[in-house]
Amino acid sequence: MPIAHYLAMTAAEMAGNSAFPRHAAWMACHFSPSGVGLSNLPNWLPPDCLLILDDSTPIHDHAPERIASELIACMERLQCVGLLLDFQRPGIEQARKLAEYLCGAFSFPVVVSDTYAAGLDCGVFVSPIPPDEAMASRLARWRGREIWLDTTMEGLEFVLTEKGAQSAARPHQKYPDCGLEDRLLHCHYQISFDETKVVFTLWRTADDIAAQLKEAEALGVTAAVGLYQEFGSPPPEAEEG
Repeated sequence: MPIAHYLAMTAAEMAGNSAFPRHAAWMACHFSPSGVGLSNLPNWLPPDCLLILDDSTPIHDHAPERIASELIACMERLQCVGLLLDFQRPGIEQARKLAEYLCGAFSFPVVVSDTYAAGLDCGVFVSPIPPDEAMASRLARWRGREIWLDTTMEGLEFVLTEKGAQSAARPHQKYPDCGLEDRLLHCHYQISFDETKVVFTLWRTADDIAAQLKEAEALGVTAAVGLYQEFGSPPPEAEEG
């Protein structure tokens, strides 16, 4: 059975929809910038929704007990399937302690971003695998753990000049219109050049993500989370039948 692919939706995307993906996720919850609790906890969610807590607002003196109480009350009331801690700011001791506390305090499934998942007894949310990297090598570190995959569709651009090479992430909205396919890395690529430089661009389409999820399933990945704004609907053949 194909793995579940959750599509993370903003509050505006939730409010503007009458039909939702089979696996939806609420991505608007974060630490209050002016208090000790959480902001943007949902009042309503579609059935079997995943709740995502991010650190877009830095965690300051938020007590783990208060955060856990608010999350548990919300998730019980809305019957969420689990909690994803999408913490992307590295090296924050309070974030590490909160993740550890929530993993121990919850009866709900908890998945923690790979920034803070080491040493915790929970699922690990693996950062997007760059299109120039093989999936198996990235997942090897987490062998034996429950693995969730981030399918954010971020590309890569390599620029070669006489001064050397530089690389940078390329947003989904700025992909080339066409390219060649690499079926082993599940990506597309394009090469362009002029008198001063050569540019290699790699990116993933929805079909590439669908192929990536098939390999992920074979490697033992449990689920995946992408952005609704990038997919609009699940990748082809990536949903449960």
